[in-house]
Amino acid sequence: MFELTELQHDALVEIFNMGVGSAANAMSRIVNEEVAMSVPKITFQNRADAAMALGDRESRRISGVSQRYEGSLSTDAVLMFPEEKSLEIVRLMVGDAVPMEELTEMEQEAMSEIGNIILNACVGTLANIFNTELQGSLPNYMVGSSSDILSVGDKSNDDIVLMLHIEFAIEKHRIDGYVAFLLDMMSMHDLRQHIDNYLAGI
Repeated sequence: MFELTELQHDALVEIFNMGVGSAANAMSRIVNEEVAMSVPKITFQNRADAAMALGDRESRRISGVSQRYEGSLSTDAVLMFPEEKSLEIVRLMVGDAVPMEELTEMEQEAMSEIGNIILNACVGTLANIFNTELQGSLPNYMVGSSSDILSVGDKSNDDIVLMLHIEFAIEKHRIDGYVAFLLDMMSMHDLRQHIDNYLAGI
């Protein structure tokens, strides 16, 4: 399995923490409440292990928003929440006055917007820190098992998943979310090279 040194790992956590902070500020403006996000916990896993960690069973449904990024680093980025939490997030966005049936109809658009904000905040911070450009696709909303969600692009199951575990605190709500970056070995080595260049410039 691909591994980073402790210094490289700490640098990547620091970079993603900046991205998460930017995402929290953007989310706060949308829900009109303070949004706090924890320092992300980073792990590297293969797809099967990542799916199991998320609860890979048919009864555990996941809402996911994916975007493809291309540039000096190529990756599919996926934001994931337990399905039952996605409506909770949408309710916080639109308020209590909207009936449940309308809320369900708004779910895909609202979650795609949230995914776009959070993923672009994380990837945009990476691009800025690494002094490079990454072009993103439009967000794609999905609901299914964790295996379904992590099969974005039908790439090889040998791809490595860089998983960020983030806790969202909105009002009295605590919501666990995950951001996954699906990377082939070339992209993993590109990522490590970017981190080394960043550390060399500090």
